[in-house]
Amino acid sequence: MKNVALITGASSGIGKELATIHAENGNDIVAVASNLSRLQDLRDELDAEYGVNVIIIAQDLTEEGAAKAVFGAVQEAGIEIEYLMNNAGFGGHGKFHERDWEQDARMIQLNVVVLTELTRLFLPIFVERKHGRILNTSSTASLVPGPLQAVYYATKAYVTSFSNALAGELHDSPVTVTNLMPGATNTGFVTSSGLEGTDMFSDLGSPVRVAKAGYDAMMRGEIDVVSGLRLSHRITLSLVPFLPKRLVLSQVREGQEVKAR
Repeated sequence: MKNVALITGASSGIGKELATIHAENGNDIVAVASNLSRLQDLRDELDAEYGVNVIIIAQDLTEEGAAKAVFGAVQEAGIEIEYLMNNAGFGGHGKFHERDWEQDARMIQLNVVVLTELTRLFLPIFVERKHGRILNTSSTASLVPGPLQAVYYATKAYVTSFSNALAGELHDSPVTVTNLMPGATNTGFVTSSGLEGTDMFSDLGSPVRVAKAGYDAMMRGEIDVVSGLRLSHRITLSLVPFLPKRLVLSQVREGQEVKAR
């Protein structure tokens, strides 16, 4: 296998598009997700279209020990990973004190713990051999607090801070860490997170464009990339540091309130 990318959440959305882009360039993939049938479909599609090797690992990454299980499977197979794309994640809508804690705990496990642990497992290898790239999928949600998605926004703030810190630590290394911050994207996230009927998620970006922006930024070794935002949203985000916190909180909350139909 050559130029192998390990991609989590590879069976759908941005992860699937990242896998497709990597395969288009003639590179091989280790695809990780919980849905075995979708992974099998992805493997068959990429093999038929591009003739690349796709190893699939059906693993629920919200389970304890999942990151070590994935790492162990790769090591046992003797696969050298060149690119680590931590893409898997999910959200959830509602007031924190009313939401099911188990769901939020699983969210933290996937969005934060697994991403961090996989990075910790693979990064020393990358540094020792002096090559390798990491792409972490965060969100523009990482740039503001998120009333009605408090835990999700907080997990993405962690991903952005963590990724940027690693980029700083690796300033004298050829190994790079890129932080991808998509806006609201048409990936199924809206439905799975109960966000239908909200203003903030009414105009969704293309997962193909988001994945391409993230992939290209990773290959250039950039620290941050924002994709999938209209110009008006980019302007609004640039003004956030200068706005009163209560105003920001109010705008985000109102944007995520489900409107009566």
